[in-house]
Formats: sequence, C-alpha cells, structure tokens
Amino acid sequence: MPHPTRSLHLEGASNFRDLGGYPAAAGQQVRWRCLFRSDQLAGLTADDLQRLQALGLARAFDLRGMHERAATPYQLPGVVQHALPIEPTVVQLMKDLLEAGRKVTAQDTVRLMEQTYRAFVHDNAARFAELFGHLLESDTPLVFHCTAGKDRTGFAAALILLALGVPRETVMQDYLLTNDLFRAPPIDAGRAPREVVQVLWRVQREFLDAALHAVDADWGGIDRYLSEALRIDAVRRSRLAELYLRRPQDAG
Repeated sequence: MPHPTRSLHLEGASNFRDLGGYPAAAGQQVRWRCLFRSDQLAGLTADDLQRLQALGLARAFDLRGMHERAATPYQLPGVVQHALPIEPTVVQLMKDLLEAGRKVTAQDTVRLMEQTYRAFVHDNAARFAELFGHLLESDTPLVFHCTAGKDRTGFAAALILLALGVPRETVMQDYLLTNDLFRAPPIDAGRAPREVVQVLWRVQREFLDAALHAVDADWGGIDRYLSEALRIDAVRRSRLAELYLRRPQDAG
C-alpha cells in the first residue's frame, strides 16, 4: 500500500508537510495525516482549503509573534486557531547590530540563529508545553506553523518527534527538508547582504544541534527536558504514543 506524500504541495504554503511515517518507539511509526507542520497560512488558495478540509484538519497552532499575526491574518473554514506566540528575536538582534554600526556577516547570522535556538529551549518552554497540552487533548488532525515553518516550527516538530521516540538523526532529516521545500521571498539586496539573507531563509544542522546540545547540557537529555520543562512525564508520553503512533501494518 503506497504511503501518503509527505509534502502536500499546496500552492499557498510551500512548507506544509506531514510528520507521519517516521519510525518511532517500540517498532511503531508516526501516524499519517494527523500532525502537520507549515509555513504561514495566509496565502492558501481555494483549492488548498478544499484539500485541507478533505483531510479533516480542525486545529491550527500559530507560533508567530503578535505583529506577524497582525500583518498576515488568516481564516480556515472549520479550523479552530490557537495563538501560541513566540516573538522572532533574531530579527531584533540583527537590528540591534546594524543600528550599532556593525557589519553583519553570514558567520554572525549563523551565531545569532544558534543563539535563537538555544533561547527556544530556555525562554519558550512554556509555549511548547502549551502545544503539547493541546496535542494530548485528541488526535484530531492539526497543523502548527510560524512564518517560514522552519525555526520555531522546526524546533516544535523536533520536540514532538523525539517525544514519540523517533531517532534523532531522522528528526534532523525532517528538519532539513525545509531547504528542499520552502519558497523564500525575493531577496531585497538593499536590506542585508545576500549571504546573510540566505542564512536567514534556510536551515542548518548546526541550528537544531545548538538547541539539542543545550537540552543535553542543561537538562541531561531530552527525557528530563520533556518531563521537567514541558510537563510531559511517562504517563503523558504514553498517551501521546496512543494518539499518534501505530504499528506499520495498520498505520493510518
């Protein structure tokens, strides 16, 4: 039986994709067509909306900051939206450097991105805990997203997959898929050097590694981070597995 496609190839959201099918704990795999991650959803076409409705999508979790949501709001028929704002701090950090007269290089930008990912671990744990709380309510199909669907969404996806027992390297490969799928906006050479913008609109293994290394160094590993920082103890992880994992022969 053929597997569903991972990318939905929507016209109005290039990075909308399924987390299903990955190998997980106890010989199981992540269910298809339950957990979706995406870039922002304001540009969805009528055909896109019909496809999502046919999938039974009923929940959307918006990780964008307040001004991002106000600039590009959206409505999805039959989908309940939940705002879980994480402000895009890397933009402010870059503005601070530029206003201080600092020439920002691609290497500076990589360091800022790594700093941003470490901040996800320490400063935004409450938001990711909220997201897990919603995941535990039911297995109704959902999407979580930010603007590009790569950083805040990428770390959220990594946490969810790791909590389900997906191997770390598989989690990394899912993270890096953004570079194959996301259609970045045209580069405005007047605002920042092209090489800086290219760092900002792509993902690198080093970014997610910065977050996961912080988890390992400061919490002793993902299990303690999930339990102590996100309140996902053994009972809740078992519930997550019941909702979102299936044996390969009946995964759906």
